[in-house]
Amino acid sequence: MTDIRRVDLSIPSAARMYDCLLDGHHNYEVDQRACEELLESAPSTKALARNNRWFLERVVRVMAEEHGIRQFVDFGSGLPTQNNVHQIAQAVDHTSRVVYVDNDPVVLAHGRSILDENDRTAIISADMGDTPYIFGHPDFTSLIDLRDPVGVLFNSVLHCIPDKNRPKDIVGRTVERVKPGSMFVICQLVSDDAQLRHDVTEFMREQTHDSWGRVRERREVDDYFDGLVVQRPGLVDVTDWRPSSELQQRQRSIEWTEYGGLAMVPPRQ
Repeated sequence: MTDIRRVDLSIPSAARMYDCLLDGHHNYEVDQRACEELLESAPSTKALARNNRWFLERVVRVMAEEHGIRQFVDFGSGLPTQNNVHQIAQAVDHTSRVVYVDNDPVVLAHGRSILDENDRTAIISADMGDTPYIFGHPDFTSLIDLRDPVGVLFNSVLHCIPDKNRPKDIVGRTVERVKPGSMFVICQLVSDDAQLRHDVTEFMREQTHDSWGRVRERREVDDYFDGLVVQRPGLVDVTDWRPSSELQQRQRSIEWTEYGGLAMVPPRQ
Protein backbone atom coordinates (compact mmCIF):
# COMPACT_ATOMS: atom_id res chain seq x y z
CA MET A 1 0.00 0.00 0.00
CA THR A 2 1.30 3.46 -0.91
CA ASP A 3 2.06 5.65 2.09
CA ILE A 4 0.28 8.96 1.42
CA ARG A 5 2.39 10.60 4.14
CA ARG A 6 5.38 10.35 1.79
CA VAL A 7 3.65 12.20 -1.05
CA ASP A 8 5.05 15.67 -1.69
CA LEU A 9 1.98 17.76 -0.98
CA SER A 10 3.75 20.97 -1.94
CA ILE A 11 3.25 20.03 -5.61
CA PRO A 12 -0.22 19.91 -7.19
CA SER A 13 -1.23 16.75 -9.01
CA ALA A 14 -3.24 16.76 -12.25
CA ALA A 15 -5.30 13.85 -10.93
CA ARG A 16 -6.06 15.60 -7.65
CA MET A 17 -6.85 18.86 -9.46
CA TYR A 18 -9.36 16.97 -11.62
CA ASP A 19 -10.88 15.51 -8.45
CA CYS A 20 -11.10 19.02 -7.02
CA LEU A 21 -12.87 20.32 -10.12
CA LEU A 22 -15.40 17.52 -9.71
CA ASP A 23 -15.94 18.56 -6.07
CA GLY A 24 -14.29 15.35 -4.88
CA HIS A 25 -12.65 14.75 -1.52
CA HIS A 26 -9.24 13.30 -2.47
CA ASN A 27 -7.39 16.59 -2.98
CA TYR A 28 -5.37 18.98 -0.86
CA GLU A 29 -4.98 22.71 -0.32
CA VAL A 30 -2.17 22.92 -2.88
CA ASP A 31 -4.47 21.37 -5.52
CA GLN A 32 -7.33 23.67 -4.57
CA ARG A 33 -5.12 26.77 -4.90
CA ALA A 34 -3.91 25.59 -8.31
CA CYS A 35 -7.51 25.08 -9.45
CA GLU A 36 -8.46 28.55 -8.28
CA GLU A 37 -5.66 30.03 -10.38
CA LEU A 38 -6.57 27.89 -13.37
CA LEU A 39 -10.20 29.00 -13.16
CA GLU A 40 -9.08 32.62 -13.39
CA SER A 41 -7.67 31.90 -16.88
CA ALA A 42 -10.36 29.43 -17.94
CA PRO A 43 -13.52 29.96 -15.85
CA SER A 44 -15.49 27.15 -17.52
CA THR A 45 -12.97 24.45 -16.55
CA LYS A 46 -15.33 22.95 -13.94
CA ALA A 47 -17.89 22.47 -16.71
CA LEU A 48 -15.18 20.86 -18.82
CA ALA A 49 -14.39 18.36 -16.04
CA ARG A 50 -18.06 17.49 -15.53
CA ASN A 51 -18.61 17.05 -19.27
CA ASN A 52 -15.64 14.73 -19.52
CA ARG A 53 -16.96 12.59 -16.65
CA TRP A 54 -20.37 12.32 -18.31
CA PHE A 55 -18.65 11.36 -21.57
CA LEU A 56 -16.76 8.60 -19.75
CA GLU A 57 -20.03 7.17 -18.43
CA ARG A 58 -21.67 7.24 -21.86
CA VAL A 59 -18.77 5.81 -23.82
CA VAL A 60 -18.10 2.90 -21.44
CA ARG A 61 -21.78 2.02 -21.51
CA VAL A 62 -21.76 2.07 -25.33
CA MET A 63 -18.70 -0.21 -25.47
CA ALA A 64 -20.35 -2.66 -23.07
CA GLU A 65 -23.92 -2.59 -24.40
CA GLU A 66 -23.45 -2.09 -28.14
CA HIS A 67 -20.06 -3.70 -28.75
CA GLY A 68 -20.06 -6.43 -26.14
CA ILE A 69 -16.78 -5.40 -24.53
CA ARG A 70 -16.26 -7.18 -21.21
CA GLN A 71 -12.67 -6.21 -20.34
CA PHE A 72 -11.23 -2.73 -20.05
CA VAL A 73 -7.88 -1.03 -19.46
CA ASP A 74 -8.06 2.54 -18.18
CA PHE A 75 -4.76 4.43 -18.64
CA GLY A 76 -4.19 7.37 -16.31
CA SER A 77 -7.37 6.47 -14.51
CA GLY A 78 -7.19 9.19 -11.85
CA LEU A 79 -8.82 9.24 -8.45
CA PRO A 80 -11.85 7.05 -7.79
CA THR A 81 -15.11 8.93 -7.84
CA GLN A 82 -18.71 7.94 -8.56
CA ASN A 83 -19.38 5.82 -11.63
CA ASN A 84 -15.90 4.50 -12.29
CA VAL A 85 -15.28 2.33 -15.35
CA HIS A 86 -15.80 -0.93 -13.45
CA GLN A 87 -19.07 0.27 -11.96
CA ILE A 88 -20.45 1.28 -15.36
CA ALA A 89 -19.26 -1.90 -17.10
CA GLN A 90 -20.33 -4.25 -14.32
CA ALA A 91 -23.80 -2.67 -14.28
CA VAL A 92 -24.12 -4.06 -17.83
CA ASP A 93 -22.43 -7.40 -17.05
CA HIS A 94 -21.21 -8.20 -13.55
CA THR A 95 -18.40 -10.36 -14.97
CA SER A 96 -16.69 -7.40 -16.66
CA ARG A 97 -13.03 -6.92 -15.69
CA VAL A 98 -11.13 -3.65 -15.43
CA VAL A 99 -7.45 -2.84 -15.00
CA TYR A 100 -6.61 0.72 -13.99
CA VAL A 101 -3.15 2.17 -14.65
CA ASP A 102 -1.78 5.23 -12.85
CA ASN A 103 1.44 6.49 -11.28
CA ASP A 104 0.06 9.03 -8.80
CA PRO A 105 0.69 7.74 -5.24
CA VAL A 106 -2.57 9.17 -3.91
CA VAL A 107 -4.52 7.58 -6.78
CA LEU A 108 -2.88 4.24 -6.03
CA ALA A 109 -3.58 4.38 -2.31
CA HIS A 110 -7.23 5.37 -2.61
CA GLY A 111 -7.79 3.14 -5.62
CA ARG A 112 -6.47 0.02 -3.92
CA SER A 113 -8.50 0.64 -0.78
CA ILE A 114 -11.68 0.72 -2.90
CA LEU A 115 -10.83 -1.97 -5.44
CA ASP A 116 -9.79 -4.51 -2.81
CA GLU A 117 -13.50 -5.25 -2.48
CA ASN A 118 -13.89 -6.13 -6.17
CA ASP A 119 -11.97 -9.18 -7.42
CA ARG A 120 -12.60 -8.30 -11.08
CA THR A 121 -10.59 -5.09 -10.86
CA ALA A 122 -6.95 -4.17 -10.28
CA ILE A 123 -4.80 -1.05 -10.28
CA ILE A 124 -1.23 -1.12 -11.59
CA SER A 125 1.41 1.41 -10.59
CA ALA A 126 3.06 2.42 -13.86
CA ASP A 127 3.66 5.21 -16.32
CA MET A 128 1.11 4.78 -19.07
CA GLY A 129 3.91 4.71 -21.65
CA ASP A 130 5.56 1.62 -20.13
CA THR A 131 3.59 -0.71 -22.38
CA PRO A 132 5.65 -3.93 -21.96
CA TYR A 133 5.58 -3.67 -18.17
CA ILE A 134 1.82 -3.01 -18.05
CA PHE A 135 0.88 -5.83 -20.43
CA GLY A 136 3.21 -8.25 -18.66
CA HIS A 137 2.11 -7.38 -15.13
CA PRO A 138 0.52 -10.34 -13.31
CA ASP A 139 -2.52 -8.25 -12.33
CA PHE A 140 -3.01 -7.46 -16.01
CA THR A 141 -2.58 -11.00 -17.29
CA SER A 142 -4.87 -12.41 -14.59
CA LEU A 143 -7.78 -10.20 -15.68
CA ILE A 144 -7.25 -9.34 -19.35
CA ASP A 145 -7.41 -12.04 -22.04
CA LEU A 146 -5.81 -10.62 -25.19
CA ARG A 147 -7.50 -13.30 -27.30
CA ASP A 148 -10.68 -11.24 -26.88
CA PRO A 149 -11.36 -7.57 -27.69
CA VAL A 150 -10.43 -5.00 -25.06
CA GLY A 151 -11.84 -1.57 -24.30
CA VAL A 152 -8.87 0.79 -23.92
CA LEU A 153 -9.27 4.25 -22.41
CA PHE A 154 -6.92 7.20 -22.82
CA ASN A 155 -9.53 9.53 -21.39
CA SER A 156 -8.33 13.08 -20.68
CA VAL A 157 -4.75 11.96 -20.04
CA LEU A 158 -2.62 12.41 -23.17
CA HIS A 159 -2.30 16.15 -22.51
CA CYS A 160 -0.30 15.04 -19.44
CA ILE A 161 2.32 13.42 -21.72
CA PRO A 162 5.19 15.65 -22.93
CA ASP A 163 5.95 15.63 -26.65
CA LYS A 164 9.33 14.00 -25.97
CA ASN A 165 7.45 10.92 -24.67
CA ARG A 166 5.48 10.73 -27.93
CA PRO A 167 1.86 10.23 -26.85
CA LYS A 168 0.88 9.04 -30.32
CA ASP A 169 3.41 6.21 -30.04
CA ILE A 170 1.98 5.21 -26.66
CA VAL A 171 -1.41 4.76 -28.32
CA GLY A 172 0.17 2.94 -31.26
CA ARG A 173 2.05 0.44 -29.08
CA THR A 174 -1.18 -0.36 -27.27
CA VAL A 175 -3.09 -0.84 -30.54
CA GLU A 176 -0.47 -3.34 -31.69
CA ARG A 177 -1.00 -5.53 -28.60
CA VAL A 178 -4.78 -5.90 -28.70
CA LYS A 179 -7.11 -7.93 -30.90
CA PRO A 180 -9.00 -6.43 -33.86
CA GLY A 181 -12.43 -5.42 -32.67
CA SER A 182 -10.95 -3.77 -29.60
CA MET A 183 -12.22 -0.26 -28.87
CA PHE A 184 -10.19 2.87 -28.06
CA VAL A 185 -11.48 5.91 -26.20
CA ILE A 186 -9.12 8.84 -26.78
CA CYS A 187 -9.65 12.48 -25.87
CA GLN A 188 -7.51 15.31 -24.58
CA LEU A 189 -7.57 19.04 -23.90
CA VAL A 190 -7.54 21.25 -27.01
CA SER A 191 -8.06 24.91 -27.77
CA ASP A 192 -8.21 27.09 -30.87
CA ASP A 193 -6.74 29.94 -28.83
CA ALA A 194 -2.96 29.83 -29.21
CA GLN A 195 -2.40 32.16 -26.27
CA LEU A 196 -4.54 30.03 -23.97
CA ARG A 197 -2.76 26.87 -25.12
CA HIS A 198 0.54 28.48 -24.21
CA ASP A 199 -0.58 30.04 -20.91
CA VAL A 200 -2.32 26.95 -19.52
CA THR A 201 0.48 24.65 -20.62
CA GLU A 202 3.08 26.83 -18.91
CA PHE A 203 0.91 27.13 -15.80
CA MET A 204 0.45 23.35 -15.50
CA ARG A 205 4.13 22.66 -16.13
CA GLU A 206 5.09 25.17 -13.45
CA GLN A 207 2.56 23.76 -10.98
CA THR A 208 3.53 20.12 -11.53
CA HIS A 209 7.30 20.77 -11.87
CA ASP A 210 7.31 19.92 -15.58
CA SER A 211 5.47 16.60 -15.20
CA TRP A 212 2.84 17.64 -17.74
CA GLY A 213 2.46 17.74 -21.52
CA ARG A 214 0.51 20.50 -23.25
CA VAL A 215 -2.84 21.66 -24.54
CA ARG A 216 -2.93 20.67 -28.21
CA GLU A 217 -4.80 21.39 -31.42
CA ARG A 218 -7.54 19.19 -32.85
CA ARG A 219 -5.41 18.06 -35.79
CA GLU A 220 -2.86 16.64 -33.36
CA VAL A 221 -5.53 14.59 -31.61
CA ASP A 222 -6.81 13.41 -35.02
CA ASP A 223 -3.37 11.86 -35.54
CA TYR A 224 -3.83 9.61 -32.50
CA PHE A 225 -6.56 7.80 -34.44
CA ASP A 226 -4.37 6.83 -37.42
CA GLY A 227 -5.15 3.24 -38.37
CA LEU A 228 -8.32 3.10 -36.28
CA VAL A 229 -11.93 3.17 -37.47
CA VAL A 230 -13.65 6.12 -35.80
CA GLN A 231 -17.20 5.38 -34.64
CA ARG A 232 -20.18 7.72 -34.87
CA PRO A 233 -20.52 10.65 -34.35
CA GLY A 234 -16.84 11.09 -35.20
CA LEU A 235 -14.22 13.15 -33.39
CA VAL A 236 -15.92 15.96 -31.51
CA ASP A 237 -16.03 18.03 -28.35
CA VAL A 238 -16.97 15.17 -26.00
CA THR A 239 -19.94 17.22 -24.80
CA ASP A 240 -21.44 16.44 -28.22
CA TRP A 241 -20.57 12.73 -28.20
CA ARG A 242 -23.97 11.01 -28.10
CA PRO A 243 -25.28 13.26 -25.30
CA SER A 244 -27.88 11.77 -23.00
CA SER A 245 -29.64 15.07 -22.33
CA GLU A 246 -29.90 18.60 -23.67
CA LEU A 247 -29.06 19.85 -20.17
CA GLN A 248 -25.64 18.19 -20.35
CA GLN A 249 -25.02 19.68 -23.79
CA ARG A 250 -25.79 23.19 -22.58
CA GLN A 251 -23.22 22.95 -19.78
CA ARG A 252 -20.20 23.22 -22.04
CA SER A 253 -16.78 24.74 -21.60
CA ILE A 254 -15.80 27.81 -23.61
CA GLU A 255 -12.07 28.47 -23.43
CA TRP A 256 -11.01 24.89 -24.16
CA THR A 257 -12.57 21.49 -24.71
CA GLU A 258 -11.98 17.77 -24.40
CA TYR A 259 -11.80 16.58 -27.99
CA GLY A 260 -11.83 13.00 -29.26
CA GLY A 261 -14.08 10.00 -29.55
CA LEU A 262 -14.37 6.23 -29.86
CA ALA A 263 -12.63 4.05 -32.45
CA MET A 264 -12.25 0.36 -33.31
CA VAL A 265 -9.14 -1.62 -34.18
CA PRO A 266 -9.73 -2.95 -37.75
CA PRO A 267 -8.71 -6.39 -39.04
CA ARG A 268 -4.96 -6.72 -39.61
CA GLN A 269 -3.78 -6.32 -43.20
